[in-house]
Amino acid sequence: MVSIDDCKIIELPKIQDSRGNLTFIEQNKHVPFDIKRIFYLYDVPGGESRADHANKYTTQFLIAMSGSFDIIVDDGKNKKRIHLNRAYNGVLIPKMIWRGIDNFSSGAVCLSVVDTEYLADDYIREYDEYINEIKTN
Repeated sequence: MVSIDDCKIIELPKIQDSRGNLTFIEQNKHVPFDIKRIFYLYDVPGGESRADHANKYTTQFLIAMSGSFDIIVDDGKNKKRIHLNRAYNGVLIPKMIWRGIDNFSSGAVCLSVVDTEYLADDYIREYDEYINEIKTN
């Protein structure tokens, strides 16, 4: 069974240059999976939250590409809030961890790198259903 302790910050390589910094991600090196999909959240209105779901099959790596936001991870027993505000840090979220994202700063961009293609039935969108699912597995 996974826990919030499995949700960890991973520091990505940062190549500093007077002309600007560069950070990169390599599959199975910086993230522990083959990258199958990348998407991003942006223009999130003030006070709004995103995510509020768990994934049955997907491991996710979230990065604050611009601005900042908080990720709330929950394993059904414990919760933890993680603040992201650097483009060279990301949070690894294993499958079957409930997550929410809030406290978006103005201009924040949240990049998501995942190990699956989109599947609608991968998502558990009701918290009660999530709790029932982890109790039965």
